[in-house]
Amino acid sequence: MKLTEKQKRFVDFFIETGNKTEAAKRAGYSEKTAASIGDENLRKPAIKAAIEARLKELEDKRIAKIDEVLKFLTSSMRGELKDEQVVVEGSGDGISSARIIETRVSVRERIEAAKSLLKRYPMELDVKEQQLRLAKLEQSLKAAEKQADDDDVQIIDDIGDVNDEENQTD
Repeated sequence: MKLTEKQKRFVDFFIETGNKTEAAKRAGYSEKTAASIGDENLRKPAIKAAIEARLKELEDKRIAKIDEVLKFLTSSMRGELKDEQVVVEGSGDGISSARIIETRVSVRERIEAAKSLLKRYPMELDVKEQQLRLAKLEQSLKAAEKQADDDDVQIIDDIGDVNDEENQTD
């Protein structure tokens, strides 16, 4: 169901104020019926869905997504971002004035951005190193299994039986 213009305004004003009566009044409904219209509107599935969709949209705008963070870190690492700094300069006779200048992101901040990016992308050397470690572990495991198969366990009883000693002396 498509919303009327008044219902669209009601949705906007309800999100802004959180008050159904005030939202109905601002949307253009009469003051006498604003409270009941507000109740009625909030029970309509289409209006409920519109409010939920708008709230989700607002939330999505407030929270950065992973691609936005990666773009920011990349811009920072490349030195494309500008930072505003307040500079105070003396103009003589004990008078100073402040002005704002734009500077590039510092080298330290660029390095930190690069480190953050590297944490998200494994380096090829790291992958190769992990593969070599895994291959060594597999070799060690195979060698240990082979050695366990080759070793025959022999039990040697070097403590004679008491009856054996008596039989030998007789």
